[in-house]
Amino acid sequence: MTPDAARRVFLTLTVTRWFPIGLVVGVMTLWPLERGLSVTETLTATAFTGWVVFALELPTSGVADAFGRRPVYVVASLAGVASALTYLLSSSFWGFALGAVMAGVFRALDSGPLEAWFVDTVHAHDPDAEVAPALSAQSTVLGLSLAVGSLTTSGLVAWDPLDVDSALLLPFVLWTLLSVGHVVAVLVLMSEPRDVGEGRERALASVRAAPTIVREGLLLLRDNPVLRGLVIVEGFWCVGLVVFELFTPVRLAELLGSEDRAGAWMGAAAATGWLVFAGGSALAGLLSPRIGVVTTAILARVLNGLGAVAMGLVAGPVALVVTYLVTYALHGAASPVHSALLHREATARNRATVLSINSMTSWISFAVLGPALAVLSGATSTQVAMVTAGAVSVVGAVFYLPARRAEA
Repeated sequence: MTPDAARRVFLTLTVTRWFPIGLVVGVMTLWPLERGLSVTETLTATAFTGWVVFALELPTSGVADAFGRRPVYVVASLAGVASALTYLLSSSFWGFALGAVMAGVFRALDSGPLEAWFVDTVHAHDPDAEVAPALSAQSTVLGLSLAVGSLTTSGLVAWDPLDVDSALLLPFVLWTLLSVGHVVAVLVLMSEPRDVGEGRERALASVRAAPTIVREGLLLLRDNPVLRGLVIVEGFWCVGLVVFELFTPVRLAELLGSEDRAGAWMGAAAATGWLVFAGGSALAGLLSPRIGVVTTAILARVLNGLGAVAMGLVAGPVALVVTYLVTYALHGAASPVHSALLHREATARNRATVLSINSMTSWISFAVLGPALAVLSGATSTQVAMVTAGAVSVVGAVFYLPARRAEA
């Protein structure tokens, strides 16, 4: 497959993967509540996703590097269908918990294979090819897909064309059907020649090789200061992520005096946030060839952290939403260039493993830092927690310096 063809497949599968998620991302919490679960039950069931991703991230990436990107990505897509179908049909805590577990399997298997497949396909033609522009385009497409999906659901819920008790049913039906469509797209569009034998020998070889690849990936993290710095940056960035992902609706409810009003505001803000995320990714794709990938990453991370600080300082709901959107655009700018730097430190043998180490760091940091900042918020105020988290996030940009020296 030529690099141009691989890029088209890469972007097409990004749309078929993320648009269905966009249909339900804004109402994922509301659906279990409407099916009779309490808030505590809903959030407890949802937490299964994070723990499953953390447990499976490295082992599954090792299998992807050994067995092949395409077969692992097919299995990931099937897990996505299982998760969507389980959410659609569930009406109990354990049903939604099972859906969250399958979502965790989906996310763990899905986190690296497609991107690794694209980079390896391009590098098979030109080992020195720069993939940052294509990764920026992918982030742009991802953001647009989520935004359009969110806006589509807003229209569907307002229209409510089905004669059923819940207007939320149609988005979940479409999520399930389009997830099946994604599986078909993967099977048709994604091709991958592999040197490992077929059938039983191939499966056994991949299982035997996976622990070795995981171990080599962890040793690479120990021995490679550039990669180690990038992963540390990811941990610091998640401090700021807690601000604009978790604290924004909390602070908005404080400013508006109502969770219901805050929810109405956040629906539109989240959809717009993915649009500006896409714009930020596109801007990074234009900027990085001119000033360098590392410099772009440093600027985006620093400004993203300062945006989180500003979100804690503003005094009105409109100002909070505006700073949220600016911060989210910078989030979009930082993501593709950070990914491009990770690819520089990886090879075809361990690329999915390297991506999964970064992803695993993100998941565990977010899980640990969220409660910690909630404690700080309770002891002081939401604003103090937001400003503190944003300031700490800025400090993380220092750990890009090894990558900057390597680029120079």
